[in-house]
Amino acid sequence: MATSDAIATGAEKKAQLDSLGADAFVVNVTRAEADRDSVVRLIRTATGIWFPGGDQSLLTAALYGSATLRAIHDRYDAGAVVGGTSAGAAVMSDSMITGNQFYFGIAGSVDSSSFSRIARHAIEIVPGLGFLHNAIVDQHFIRRQRANRLFSVVLERPALLGVGIDEGTVLKVTSDGKWAVLGRGAVMVVDARSARVTAASQRAFGATDLKVSVLPAGSTFDPETGRGSLPQQ
Repeated sequence: MATSDAIATGAEKKAQLDSLGADAFVVNVTRAEADRDSVVRLIRTATGIWFPGGDQSLLTAALYGSATLRAIHDRYDAGAVVGGTSAGAAVMSDSMITGNQFYFGIAGSVDSSSFSRIARHAIEIVPGLGFLHNAIVDQHFIRRQRANRLFSVVLERPALLGVGIDEGTVLKVTSDGKWAVLGRGAVMVVDARSARVTAASQRAFGATDLKVSVLPAGSTFDPETGRGSLPQQ
């Protein structure tokens, strides 16, 4: 659903999951189809739901406010595992980075893989699918050098923890709300909840007392206290 070739992508992901012992099925719906009772009934049989990569805006356009999304939340509340990769990770939080950025003097948004500045009103944020609260997720983070993007977002929205997940890396949210890092890379957490940020009326944009944690595999993090632990040596 996040790609222009959802049929092929869905079949490939189904085969991967089946090879790991799952009994997988593919859901590929438009926004109108996402309100169908037949789709909701199918979702209610799932014990795990996975969102593949692509364009996260396509996922939210198809699912936001739908009966299918409500059914996925019901399954999650009942204990089903919900996760995703790349675009599928970006949609997890209440607020979502689309990948678009704004430039002064240019109307609208410009899609770019280069985020060359930390600035206000530079990054497009829209509602996500709402599984991870009080945080915002960025993906391919360290490999694609997206720190400027996440700093810009978090300094404008200091109540949100910025979560930058690198490639080949997992942020696992446990049943008690704690976070654990798995995989071959690291997760960077940007915490501005106690920071002092320059006033919106000022042209300069910066902060002091900003906390940044770089968490390799085996680390844990408590989003309530902002404290993390590194893997044991």
